[in-house]
Amino acid sequence: MNGIQGTYTEVSILLVEDDDVDAMAVERALRQQKVVNPLQRAHDGIEAMEILRHKEVGRPYIILLDINMPRMNGLEMLASLRADPALNDSVVFMLTTSKSDEDVTSAYRKHVAGYILKQELANGFMDVVRLLDSYWRIVLLPS
Repeated sequence: MNGIQGTYTEVSILLVEDDDVDAMAVERALRQQKVVNPLQRAHDGIEAMEILRHKEVGRPYIILLDINMPRMNGLEMLASLRADPALNDSVVFMLTTSKSDEDVTSAYRKHVAGYILKQELANGFMDVVRLLDSYWRIVLLPS
């Protein structure tokens, strides 16, 4: 794999994750699958929104977003994204431990591309990387 590719350009990844172990596991899975896309990490929604508003992550991009984080959780960040005309087209995958029906419903009402449970990943974060690689091979992204 040469990295997650859209039809015309390479996709940047913004990982919004407060847990260092999970963040390292995602980074390791990307390296193991030879995904070389630009990756930036934010530790919570506030930091992620600052990164996006200051255009520190290149377009097109995807966001891997945890729900349970300090300061601004994932659902709050998702609401902020959808309310911001410059960011409301952001492609977001929830990557979380929350099985709450309320969280799942709330995320899909805010137009997430997918809701992935960390504990359901049989091969760790390798499954996520494979999913993203397949997804971006066929999807045209907003730039």
